[in-house]
Amino acid sequence: MSATPSANVERTIEQCRPEDLQPVSLDAQALDSTAPEYLRDLKHELTESGYVPSVLTVRACFDEDCSLETQREVDRVRGFVRAAAFLGAARITVECGDVADADKVEPALSACAERARREGVGFELDGPISLDD
Repeated sequence: MSATPSANVERTIEQCRPEDLQPVSLDAQALDSTAPEYLRDLKHELTESGYVPSVLTVRACFDEDCSLETQREVDRVRGFVRAAAFLGAARITVECGDVADADKVEPALSACAERARREGVGFELDGPISLDD
């Protein structure tokens, strides 16, 4: 019988060794693009400089009570989830201020959180709403 997936993960973690790379937090606003070519070059330059992205922070705006604007903003956040996964960031933090309609925003951000989980990226929400776990 083979080991369970969690036992395999634990065994892999036990074999980890520290590296001489400095974890850094990236601000999504500082990215010129989320295109794979740009992200590939950025990841290379970060590595060459001795850095490894650990967190990608995104500021999101949900202060309009408009389904189209909510969807546009969630699509933007989803693009940054993909960018975080591509860069190898461990976590994406979504900061949002006022939320006009939490009933529209919460399910959309929950879908982003699920997408992040499938991509192997932690999802943290910093704002006036929370996601049910």
